[in-house]
Amino acid sequence: MKIAVVGTSCTGKTTIARRLAEHYGVPHVELDALHWGPNWAPCPTEEFRVRVQESLSHGGWVTDGSYYGKLGDSVLEQADFVLWLDLPFRTVARRVWTRTRRRIRNREELWGGNRETWRDTFFSRESLFVWVVTTHRSRRRRYLERLDRYEFVHLRSSREVEAWLAAETSA
Repeated sequence: MKIAVVGTSCTGKTTIARRLAEHYGVPHVELDALHWGPNWAPCPTEEFRVRVQESLSHGGWVTDGSYYGKLGDSVLEQADFVLWLDLPFRTVARRVWTRTRRRIRNREELWGGNRETWRDTFFSRESLFVWVVTTHRSRRRRYLERLDRYEFVHLRSSREVEAWLAAETSA
């Protein structure tokens, strides 16, 4: 089983990908973990592509993330199907706030030893909150255009996600 889980930030991609990978007994490939180095340094494009291809070369997998700018459709082309988490902006905005607050409060370590901070989250040019606000609508349009070439499941609410996941993992 090869599944690509895509969607905008804070839609639950990593959580769902982990659950599916566990259910199918295949590796979970978190693209953020392959991309981010210490001090939020992005992996150079060619090295990132090699890391991703190596991670996908061992049979089944479940990925989360897209990185279309660096990977194009290379992950989607290898997937048996794509799971598109297309949650409403109000849900995503609430989640980015809740998740980020928890990560900052608990000093959770992310990829490459990085941690989120209040300053970086809300007052930086690369703020995740600003990213979500400014890209939610445009990324949705791009997914609508890109995914029509692939077999995909389009889930539009938390309730749809949970119902689909329950049906998928009970089989």
